[in-house]
Amino acid sequence: MEDRLEVNPARHRSVMDYRMPPVVRTEHVEGSLTRLLEQQAAKIPSDVFLFTALAAMAAAVGLELAGRRDMGRFVGLWPTPLLVMGVYNKLVKTLGPR
Repeated sequence: MEDRLEVNPARHRSVMDYRMPPVVRTEHVEGSLTRLLEQQAAKIPSDVFLFTALAAMAAAVGLELAGRRDMGRFVGLWPTPLLVMGVYNKLVKTLGPR
């Protein structure tokens, strides 16, 4: 049987043990308002942001087809911020408040 070549023979060298650095400086500590927002954002399911963005896209297409061009373009701008909020929500859930 033929020996299989490693795709990356140095892969064991690239494995790193990542440890979070401690917050040493006081200006890096987040305020109580930020902590409150992150705690509340973590309660929202991530699917909400995705489905809301998809609904906004569908509404924008519907408005464009109905002839309400300006309103369709306005609603068409919503998916990007909604998806960014979803990514932020996922980060807060995954990494937790810092």
